Amino acid sequence: MSADFIIRLAEQGVYIVLVVCGPLLLLSLAVGLVVSIFQAATQIQEQTLAFVPKIVAVLLGLVFFGPWMLSKMVSYAHDIFNNLASFIG
Repeated sequence: MSADFIIRLAEQGVYIVLVVCGPLLLLSLAVGLVVSIFQAATQIQEQTLAFVPKIVAVLLGLVFFGPWMLSKMVSYAHDIFNNLASFIG
């Protein structure tokens, strides 16, 4: 196992993590921005108002993006396990 192979494998792992987590993070960012603008406009500084909409948005995002995220992760794990012999030898 060469250093290039390990770096490529780690690069693929980081890429999969970013692709899988990206939609939920962007969704949470957008909802947080909207809530922050609302709080600034109305001067309501309630802490639960900042967190509850983000939690609901992420849960809805999991429902919507969940099957796609799972297929990406399973595909990556499948590739890892299929090439396990080349990792060892």
